[in-house]
Amino acid sequence: MTPIQYQLSKTTAQLIEVANKHFQQSFPIPKVEVDMRGKAAGKALLQLNTIKLNKVLFAENQQAFIDEVLPHELAHLITHQVFGRVRPHGKEWQYVMAKVFGIKPERTHTMDVSSVQGKTFEYQCGCRSYPLSIRRHNKVLRGESQYTCRSCGNGLTFTGKQLS
Repeated sequence: MTPIQYQLSKTTAQLIEVANKHFQQSFPIPKVEVDMRGKAAGKALLQLNTIKLNKVLFAENQQAFIDEVLPHELAHLITHQVFGRVRPHGKEWQYVMAKVFGIKPERTHTMDVSSVQGKTFEYQCGCRSYPLSIRRHNKVLRGESQYTCRSCGNGLTFTGKQLS
């Protein structure tokens, strides 16, 4: 076990112990896997009691993952086990983050994702331009999806430019 794997395991156990004391019940230790790809920092698999962490972002931001991402995802698991099916970042999850773990409940991270950013394509509406991921761009090309601007309501059209 590497030092950072040990730190992840130790932090997970500490947070579980805090939750055990707060809720006066015994939560199972989740499996933590560092194998996720994409722009998301992490994901909680509720039924599997598993936390997946982004491999590249974790390597670039180890302390942020231990201090913020791991507790964020663990709060999803605890929330599910205590409250059942609720909104992902609703009041129950916010309660676990703030009152149980003592961490400000943030829905998203602020890490630089340029190293995991895939190709993007420029789309425009009546008021601005948007970068669409390669996945969304391909859905448009196949006729499976159409996207509209939330501001002006017009459809987005491809400008012909690949941004990255």
